[in-house]
Amino acid sequence: MNTEVLERLGSEIDDAFFIIGAIIFLIEIAEAWFKGSLKGRSILEMAASASTQIPFLAVEILIMTGAYGLYFILAETFVTWSIPLTWWAVALAVLIADFTYYWEHRIAHEVRILWTQHAVHHSSREFNIITGIRFGPLESLWALLMHVPMIVVGFPPELVLFGSLSVLAYQTWIHTETIGKLGPLEKVLNTPSHHRVHHGSDEKYLDRNYGGILIIWDRIFGTFQVEEETPRYGLKRDFNSQNPLHVWFSELPQLWRDLRAARSFKEVFMRLFAGPGWEPK
Repeated sequence: MNTEVLERLGSEIDDAFFIIGAIIFLIEIAEAWFKGSLKGRSILEMAASASTQIPFLAVEILIMTGAYGLYFILAETFVTWSIPLTWWAVALAVLIADFTYYWEHRIAHEVRILWTQHAVHHSSREFNIITGIRFGPLESLWALLMHVPMIVVGFPPELVLFGSLSVLAYQTWIHTETIGKLGPLEKVLNTPSHHRVHHGSDEKYLDRNYGGILIIWDRIFGTFQVEEETPRYGLKRDFNSQNPLHVWFSELPQLWRDLRAARSFKEVFMRLFAGPGWEPK
């Protein structure tokens, strides 16, 4: 295998999941239309989700350029070995990228400064395919750093990016209420049912089902929760805005207020790096 084959495979994977997502979106729209639930608020909610792509893509160009540069510098300067570009290496890269995504995702929920970006993805009170493209502007920066160990162990930069982008592409289709439970697949794969739980703000659904492609990581590390009743989507706090600017930067104003009110360096540190719900005793 060479890099051209890998690039073509990556493009085909992206196209396949884009088409699947588009079909599900059309079904969602048709279903909402016939049920009479396609109203102004839903349209505004989808528009707010889509609007996050404006700052996200503007920053993403710089981050992806930086990722290529950083990964190649690390690979050529500090790593004296390289895993051959073979089919087994591709499969292994996707598996490790999926494992990395689990921890990248989990830590983004557990560290407040990272949560300020990832909370954007969770801030919608509706759950549909368009929710899947609702991203914080700087969310990719954390992903870039989390995949550095793959470079260090010898994966070529192209393979690292292929693995991480494949994990993200897979998740296109799981942001929907149209698809129910999928039988035996629920044991292994991340499905719409599992991801609905992840977007729930109910107490028993909070911080569960972090997986990207595979749900086995959640089962192994104790963060799995089966879908029982329909979740209440959105943030635990009462956030209900369709204003794009409020959506893009929803967590930053309160963080800034907390930092200004901090009474010690320790409190500043904890406000930034402890969990989102941390409060000083």
